[in-house]
Amino acid sequence: MSQDTPPRWAPSPLLYASAGLHVGAAALTLMRPTLWPWALGAVMLDHAVLTGAGLWPRCRWLGPNLTRLPRSSAARGEVAITIDDGPDPEVTPQVLSLLGVYRAQASFFCVGERIERHPELAREIVRLGHTIENHSQHHRHDFSLMGPRGIEREIIEAQHSIARVTGDGPRFFRAPAGLRNPFLDPVLCRLQLKLATWTRRGFDTVNRDSDQVYRRLTRSLAAGDILLLHDGHCARGRLGAPVIVEVLPRLLETLRSRQLQPVTLRAAFT
Repeated sequence: MSQDTPPRWAPSPLLYASAGLHVGAAALTLMRPTLWPWALGAVMLDHAVLTGAGLWPRCRWLGPNLTRLPRSSAARGEVAITIDDGPDPEVTPQVLSLLGVYRAQASFFCVGERIERHPELAREIVRLGHTIENHSQHHRHDFSLMGPRGIEREIIEAQHSIARVTGDGPRFFRAPAGLRNPFLDPVLCRLQLKLATWTRRGFDTVNRDSDQVYRRLTRSLAAGDILLLHDGHCARGRLGAPVIVEVLPRLLETLRSRQLQPVTLRAAFT
């Protein structure tokens, strides 16, 4: 297989089982029409399981899902700070400044239309040694309800937006809010992107208490963890500062004291 040829998509065991159940339900209905309520019930249960898997961001039932760094990275004492929903012209520069003080690298999962709106800020992220990954073009709240064409369009447009501005295309994708459906995995396979979620998150888009956010991120903190924060859509603390700006210095101090090194997702796979 040439380097330019995308790998062949392999359905997860759950999707294989789901396909088999649909075929079996159809066959049962044809052979024993009186059993159609049982066949319908089985199909409805299957759809409920698939929906539940899509609503569970860290679930691997629908396909590969990066929730921790590879073992080699963990052995080096590395962790990944991932920052979603930006770039934001007010918050992102503060985040970059804090990361610079601690010489920490992060992966920014950016929204394509925001990259186009703030190209200089996007280029600054890359200039400082961080990476920009794909968080869809518009961060649509109905992303997990879209069909394969809509999902592919959202991802490809973001790939193009980021590559045009920064000169480099993303290698990882994170779904808006982490929610997805069975159509996502084959699209990512064709585009040669890895789905990345997280080990733990602080819920800093809704939680204004920076102490609680910090505790969520550092509870059982260990090498190989992927941590999630937000520079876009971030909550404001009691004094009006972005929660991520309140949390980052404490988080980075904790990582330093435990001799854990924040790296980008790409660096973790080298």
